[in-house]
Amino acid sequence: MGNREDLLAGAKRCLFDKGYARTTARDITAASGVSLAAIGYHFGTKEALLNEALQQAIEEWGDELAETLSTSTDFETAWRRVIESFSASRPLWAIQFELLAHLERAPELRDAFAEANRQARIGLADLLRGLHPTAGEAEAVRIGAFYQVLLAGLAAVWMVDPDAVPSSDELLAAMRTIAT
Repeated sequence: MGNREDLLAGAKRCLFDKGYARTTARDITAASGVSLAAIGYHFGTKEALLNEALQQAIEEWGDELAETLSTSTDFETAWRRVIESFSASRPLWAIQFELLAHLERAPELRDAFAEANRQARIGLADLLRGLHPTAGEAEAVRIGAFYQVLLAGLAAVWMVDPDAVPSSDELLAAMRTIAT
């Protein structure tokens, strides 16, 4: 790996260990074995490096989720797997919830989150397309938005109290009740 890749790997480790706000440039250089000057050269600022590292981590999680869901043929199996994925991705969810409080003061971060949300909707619609094979494109995007909200809500509940997260069969039963 080169300095840029080493910095990204070190920044991801720091994000997971310390969070966004508590990670310093020195933490990143210690974790990556690269000089402080390299942060400026490759990314301009520590925040730009952390933002890119976070984006990479989210994309990696999305790839893992896609792999997990690729064999799901029904709602209950898909959402059971999503809920199970929270354990492995707890640090990533913690960072994202930490950053929500900073979005008002960081327009570039807000823009990155907004774009990630748009991509997540489309990605979830594509990932779970097999559950709704007759859905048209617009309907698939609406379904993706619903799944995105469900995913974020479940993650928030899981972060606070993992035992309080409803099971996938409870979610399905509740949706059926609401629909009628």
